[in-house]
Amino acid sequence: MSTKQFAVIGHPIGHTMSPFIHTALFRQNGIDAVYGVQDIDPAALDTEIPRLLRELDGFNVTIPFKSAVIPYLDAIEGAAKEYGSVNTVRCADRSGRTTDPTGFVRALAAADIALTGRVAILGAGGVCRVFAGEAARADCELTFGVLESDMPAAQTILDEIRQYHPDIQADIVRIDTLNGDFDLLVNATPVGMYPRTDAMAVSADLLPHCKAVFDAVYNPEETLLLRTAKEAGCKTQGGMPMLVWQAAAAQEIWLDVSFDPDEVTKVIADATAEMNRHFGKK
Repeated sequence: MSTKQFAVIGHPIGHTMSPFIHTALFRQNGIDAVYGVQDIDPAALDTEIPRLLRELDGFNVTIPFKSAVIPYLDAIEGAAKEYGSVNTVRCADRSGRTTDPTGFVRALAAADIALTGRVAILGAGGVCRVFAGEAARADCELTFGVLESDMPAAQTILDEIRQYHPDIQADIVRIDTLNGDFDLLVNATPVGMYPRTDAMAVSADLLPHCKAVFDAVYNPEETLLLRTAKEAGCKTQGGMPMLVWQAAAAQEIWLDVSFDPDEVTKVIADATAEMNRHFGKK
C-alpha cells in the first residue's frame, strides 16, 4: 500500500499546526500518510487546484481559498453548502466539505458546554459564520457584538443565516454596549492572540453574566479572556480542541476512520505542548 498524500493550502501560510496535528492523528489509526503545506499563489488557482486534485488524496483549505476552491470541485456536501465554505477536499471524488462546524460542536461538548439559549458572538469575520450558523441550527438566540465598522459585515452574516433559519431571533450591537445574561459567549476575534496576550474583546464586567465562554484563539492555550472567565465561574474552552477536532473530522472524510475522544484529547495536549515549544513558552 502506497503512502497517502495530504496537505493544507493557503496564502500566505506561515507557521501552521496542521502537519503536527494530522501526523499525530494518522498515528492514532496506524495510517501510512504524510501531510504537507503548500502556499498557493491566488493567481495560479486554475493550474494549482487541478494539480492538487490529481496528485493528492485530500487537502485542507484555509484563508483565502475556502470559497475560491468551490468552482473547481464536482460536489459540495453537508454544511459547506450552507456556509459557502470548504476546508476539506477529498480528491477521489473531487468533493468539498467543511469540518469547522464539527470541530466547534465537539470542542464545546468536550468541555461540557451546551450550545443552547442566548449566545453572544464577538466579531464578524469568516469563522463567525460557522459559529452563528451552528447556534442558529440549535435554535439559540443570537447577539453579535461587533465594532461599529463591522456592523455591515455582521448584517451580511445574519442575512445569510436567515436564508436557512428564517425564524432565528438575533440582533447586532456594538461590542462595547454588549450586556445581559448569556448561556455562551464566543470570541471569534483575534483579540488576545499571541503575542498581544494582554487584551480581551469585552469588559470583565460582562463575564459573571455568562455561563460559558469559548475562545477561538488557540495561542496562547489560556487567553486573558478565558482566565478571567474561569475566575468569574464560567465553563471555558479554548481554540486548540476545535482545531484538532476539525482535523479529526477531515480524516474521517478522507479515510473512513473514527476517533475515540480520549485519543483526541491526547493529541490536543501534544499539539498544545508543540505550540508552546515553537513559541518558546513554558
